[in-house]
Amino acid sequence: MKRNSLSQLYASILANAIYAMKNFPVMLVNTILAPFGFLLIIFFVSHGTLLNVAIMGALIMTMVTNGISLQGDLTHLKNDMKLQDMLVSSPLTMVKYLTGMAFSELVFSIPDIVVLGVLAVIFVHISAIEAVTIIAVMLLTFMFSISLGFFISTISRDVIEGWAFMGLVSLLLSTLPPVYYPITYIPLPFRYLAYLSPTTYSAMIAQGSIGFLSVSNLTFDLSWIILIVISLSLMAFAIKRSRWREI
Repeated sequence: MKRNSLSQLYASILANAIYAMKNFPVMLVNTILAPFGFLLIIFFVSHGTLLNVAIMGALIMTMVTNGISLQGDLTHLKNDMKLQDMLVSSPLTMVKYLTGMAFSELVFSIPDIVVLGVLAVIFVHISAIEAVTIIAVMLLTFMFSISLGFFISTISRDVIEGWAFMGLVSLLLSTLPPVYYPITYIPLPFRYLAYLSPTTYSAMIAQGSIGFLSVSNLTFDLSWIILIVISLSLMAFAIKRSRWREI
């Protein structure tokens, strides 16, 4: 059983990550440009003062973008390739399918993560504890992004509709919230809207861990609790409510 699960995991990574990276490198270039584009804009606009925050934001955006992008891949496989119809009648469960595809997206994110990790070591000077904290934030961010991507893929009727959803969700999670800048830059009447996005808590934890954003211990702990609850809740929602079988 364990060997079979590993084979399914390897097949997902090979089909959805390695194949795309090898045969369609433009997809990899597009994935890399998104977080680095915002990083450069923030760097120039702030004259370098927000570089460390922008690097943290780029890491978070990478997790969001690749997590949500899963819905495009799954929508294509479900509607165009009819893969889901075949998998439903096979011993493969929905959870194993989601896990394998999630790992494939992580593999696809490796170039981004490596470059941004090097930049973080050079310019942010993160310690081992800070690195563990940021990795945990990235994994939780990836968890709820993957959950949203999977759920959207099961309700999308066409890959074009799926990409429209991806653009909208990415905008709401990685562009509008204070991911590349501290939340204190948002005027107070509008700041409460930022708390509606789970990536706000990801950014607050990351920025607080490197000492850029000054928050109380209570706020820091609450951010962890909210991020964990949101990630687990969205994962449970995706598994329970996604349309794995057509009714």
